[in-house]
Amino acid sequence: MAPVPTPSGHPDDAPEAYVGLTGEAAARLARARGWTTVRSLPPGSIITMEYLEGRLNFEVADGTVIRCWRG
Repeated sequence: MAPVPTPSGHPDDAPEAYVGLTGEAAARLARARGWTTVRSLPPGSIITMEYLEGRLNFEVADGTVIRCWRG
């Protein structure tokens, strides 16, 4: 029987490192660092609260990341 795959988790990366970058640059960097899902949201967006391992969320205002968090 084949081994059960282990979830990839998330990269060992500090979300605050993305704050201040443009949304596009932050998304490219996050994917290059191994994040499987990158979500860019405008301030005040209504989102579901489920935690998704490997996802990085950006709050982007005027083209710049103002907040970043995992899940």
